[in-house]
Amino acid sequence: METPLYNRTPHAWQALARPDGQGLGRQAHTLLLLANGRRTLRELSRLLDEDVSEAARQLAAQGYLQDVRAVNAPEAEPEDETV
Repeated sequence: METPLYNRTPHAWQALARPDGQGLGRQAHTLLLLANGRRTLRELSRLLDEDVSEAARQLAAQGYLQDVRAVNAPEAEPEDETV
């Protein structure tokens, strides 16, 4: 399975626009700033000098990040069961 490429959602943009960051911690705030849909989790972890995999998953679960590969993936064709 490919590693996700996370990008900010509109929810993240709203949080980043607020001065308090809607209570996001420093790591989460920085991760949202760096997630651009082109950086891998490995690259993001290197930039933040720590493993951000779990933080990214949590932010995705909260609606702040989305995997651009999942969003842009072509829908599977239904299988034709007739012979």
